[in-house]
Amino acid sequence: MSRVLQPSTPVTPPVRAEYERRLEAFTAVPVERALPLATRLWAQDWLRKGLILAVLALLWELAARWQNNDLLLPTFSATMLALVEGLASGELVDKVLISVGVLLQGYVAGVLLAFALTTLAVSSQLGRDLLATLTAMFNPLPAIALLPLALLWFGLGRGSLVFVLIHSVLWPLALNTYAGFQGVPETLRMAGRNYGLRGIPYVVQILVPAALPAILSGLKIGWAFAWRTLIAAELVFGAASGKGGLGWYIFQNRNELYTDRVFAGLVMVVLIGLLVESLGFATLERLTVRKWGQQR
Repeated sequence: MSRVLQPSTPVTPPVRAEYERRLEAFTAVPVERALPLATRLWAQDWLRKGLILAVLALLWELAARWQNNDLLLPTFSATMLALVEGLASGELVDKVLISVGVLLQGYVAGVLLAFALTTLAVSSQLGRDLLATLTAMFNPLPAIALLPLALLWFGLGRGSLVFVLIHSVLWPLALNTYAGFQGVPETLRMAGRNYGLRGIPYVVQILVPAALPAILSGLKIGWAFAWRTLIAAELVFGAASGKGGLGWYIFQNRNELYTDRVFAGLVMVVLIGLLVESLGFATLERLTVRKWGQQR
């Protein structure tokens, strides 16, 4: 005979007394205080780069003192003194302005020609063949090798320097830009065509923003090529209408055996390169490709 289970009395669980815990405001304890001072300082990009430059300057000073020959290798302190004197007298400033003025002319012209050539390349098969043929022909050709020919065509003036600068900028920038255009996803291309974009509007509104990381790399490469090409060209020929640029300043002081001024001119070349990289291209990358999530 089976037993019938009677329902048991329900057990009520004990209720825990409620209480309120007041939390400290998050802003009262800044996150930075949780990190050691050394860690916070080492996270600063400018500090790490400054330490690298300081170490290089110290090695330069020690090597020059060990060499003990100012004609071959002046000390870092002597070079900085010559640099300050050149800036204070205004001579070095005038040379820099002349070189930068010529550089900007050639660089801007090369950028515009590269953009026109790559726009034609993405618009037609003939343009692609033209770009491939011209880059295969002229990209391996050193820009400085064209200087004698430029002197015959444009004479002893600024036009010769601008010509070789255009050559040094045009081909690497065109190759990088076209490679960036080729890497644009097909979805974006189709979206642009669906909106009826063709020709230059299609390139400017669709291809250029999507390929901007590659374009910026090409701009930096073109800038470096143009800057060193200009200095090399001015070392050979840099006096236009009685005025020479930074390369001519280095060449003249080398002839007069002012080695500290020669190194001061070289330091000025490096400083301008660092300034353009840190304030120009780095700022442009931060405001565009990094802000848009296209680059880490």
